Amino acid sequence: MGSKRHVYSVRTEWTGNHGLGTRSWHVYGRNHDIAAEGKPVIHGSADPSFHGDPTGWNPGELLLASLSACHKLWYLGLCAGAGIVVTAYEDNAEAVMLESPQGDGEFESAVLRPLITLASGSSLSRAEALHEQAHAHCFIARSVNFPVICEPVFQIV
Repeated sequence: MGSKRHVYSVRTEWTGNHGLGTRSWHVYGRNHDIAAEGKPVIHGSADPSFHGDPTGWNPGELLLASLSACHKLWYLGLCAGAGIVVTAYEDNAEAVMLESPQGDGEFESAVLRPLITLASGSSLSRAEALHEQAHAHCFIARSVNFPVICEPVFQIV
């Protein structure tokens, strides 16, 4: 069976023109709207340290959110297939980006810290092992060039 190709389309529209365009570095906003057909708009901006609006989602947060969500989706699917009953999942993820003196940068690492609640009778050792499989399958983690570490914490109710 051959590979399937999935194509994703979004529209990013700059909304930060305050009337002067980009005549100078300090006169334009970094805000933008991210849209896809049939979905709510995501209001984005740059990180506040790059003159962005702190109320908008910045690209670093969106990248980290993608890593976290992809891992969660794979993990829940693997648990369902293995008979592990997850009743709650919350990830407090964190990523580190290094900025060079020239202003460019790159992500150094990301750490996923999911708190997973398992139903009584679920195998804790199997639930732990499935995180490695989820990481190995996660499309986003497989696509980035920095380490993504998972440090799960479990509770059984």
